[in-house]
Amino acid sequence: MQSVNDRILFEDNHLIAINKLCGEIVQGDKTGDESMLETIRNFIKQRDDKPGNVFVEAVHRIDRPVSGVVLFAKTSKGLSRMNKLFQEGSISKIYWAVVDKIPPQNIDTLKHYMVRNPEKNKSFAYTEPKPSRKEARLTYKLLGSTGRYYLLEVELHTGRHHQIRAQLAKIGLSIRGDLKYGASRSNPDGGINLHARSLHFTHPVTGEDITIIAPPPNDNLWNACCSIAST
Repeated sequence: MQSVNDRILFEDNHLIAINKLCGEIVQGDKTGDESMLETIRNFIKQRDDKPGNVFVEAVHRIDRPVSGVVLFAKTSKGLSRMNKLFQEGSISKIYWAVVDKIPPQNIDTLKHYMVRNPEKNKSFAYTEPKPSRKEARLTYKLLGSTGRYYLLEVELHTGRHHQIRAQLAKIGLSIRGDLKYGASRSNPDGGINLHARSLHFTHPVTGEDITIIAPPPNDNLWNACCSIAST
């Protein structure tokens, strides 16, 4: 596994962004597995030779089988201000998704109403609103095909549980390796081909324009997808 140091995408006094690997958990859960939060705290404590407790908190999360950029706050000021940006929808969140079928349109905005089932750890997307359902919106764009799979660029407009996975499944598209949402087989590493590609925002402390881009995992399929995206 790559070290934390090799996966730092951005860092300043207030924030640190890490390229998450498939299978890592952002925060602790019932599995008891070590979380990225713990790993980064220990890393900063050792690297910077800090006595006592180190302040690091997750600003947001992505699913365990998903790879890509995850942002953490190193100060309470950074955390509260980044939380506000996420709540306001002031952060551009771009994902890459590798799906098994060509989408109905090359570019489209999907709007559904979602319900989370905690027992199944799964969300369901519906076309009609109800009081128990939360609105979910995303825009996808077809970037190209590897011949067998199709690469979509997805911009999230809301942040619902399993949103991309559930909304794409609703229109008949399965993300490669995502058995929970209709894929025919799993990936060898247990991950899925959904990658948090980038975050773009105005730094809430310094005012700088920040774009953080995460390279996808280094394998044949993702490398082919990078070639598609660059053309």
